[in-house]
Amino acid sequence: MPNRTTRVPDGPVPELPAAGRLLLPVADAFMLLMLSRPESGSLRTTWVTPATLWLCALMVVVGVPLGATALAAGSGHLLRVVAGVVIIALALGSAAVLAVGAMQRR
Repeated sequence: MPNRTTRVPDGPVPELPAAGRLLLPVADAFMLLMLSRPESGSLRTTWVTPATLWLCALMVVVGVPLGATALAAGSGHLLRVVAGVVIIALALGSAAVLAVGAMQRR
């Protein structure tokens, strides 16, 4: 039963603009890596839920500064550099999903 966090628009997902089609493989790969692959296998035919949009937005807002801080403080500390790169990669994947979800609702 859908609720505010899982309710998606009725009807099929609209065709994405060119930018969305370019981001789609990145967004699909990120969803697969996060073990959140949609049943259809792609966000091309599956709506991004509001909960996913909010989680991705939060990851971008928090992850980019956190990753940048870890990288800046990491000179000489391999673990901090690796953590910064991983956090920024997660933020970029989240940004791709967020962009695709926003384009679905244009």
